[in-house]
Amino acid sequence: MPTPHNEANKGDIAKIVIMPGDPLRAQAIANKYLENVRLVNKIRGMYACTGTYKGKEVTVMAHGMGMPSAGIYIYELFKYYDVEIIIRVGSCGATREDIDILDIILVDKSYTESNYAYTLNNEHCNWAESSNDLTEYIDKIAKKENIKVVRGNAVSSDCFDWYMTDEKQFYSRIPQDGNIVACEMESFALFYIAKLLGKEAACLLTTVDSHFREDDVSAEDRQNSMDNMIKLALESTL
Repeated sequence: MPTPHNEANKGDIAKIVIMPGDPLRAQAIANKYLENVRLVNKIRGMYACTGTYKGKEVTVMAHGMGMPSAGIYIYELFKYYDVEIIIRVGSCGATREDIDILDIILVDKSYTESNYAYTLNNEHCNWAESSNDLTEYIDKIAKKENIKVVRGNAVSSDCFDWYMTDEKQFYSRIPQDGNIVACEMESFALFYIAKLLGKEAACLLTTVDSHFREDDVSAEDRQNSMDNMIKLALESTL
């Protein structure tokens, strides 16, 4: 049965969902990599497309920007559409000098200052973990496909870090021993909801900016890095 945010019927969404933030990227991924693609949701322009990848049914659906947006779609997919696995494919900023532009990050844990868990589930919680078995499997596929990934943790912020009035204060507050290598805005909600509902979740991120570097990255190199991340996510569904 459709929800207020998703017009797909039960059965239109696959058990495995790949989730970028951008609706147009979701549609582009589905059209490029899947066969027998059908559009199953377009409410609010948040496209969801279901098709097959090497014979495996997969849905690619956008989640928008930030935990409030992503959390709605993630919760509904797990709760009402019987989705078992969600793999987020997104972008991030580097929080450490040794992370290069275009590095692919495989996230183990996510830290947040947000009250997301408290608001959703009356729990004071700042850390959420990816699903260990799924994350280890993605790492295994990365090695098989010769795709370099950096394992580490992310900070999920409620604000785009470049717009903060004092970004240094923000980064001074996050755990310095937390192996936080990337900043993004959705992984905490993904991991927390998955654990809450007994589902599996993982997160892959392509590093697109850094306060430590001013690398001149070509459009081709950027696209190749994104393609490798998406290929890794899709190969991990098989």
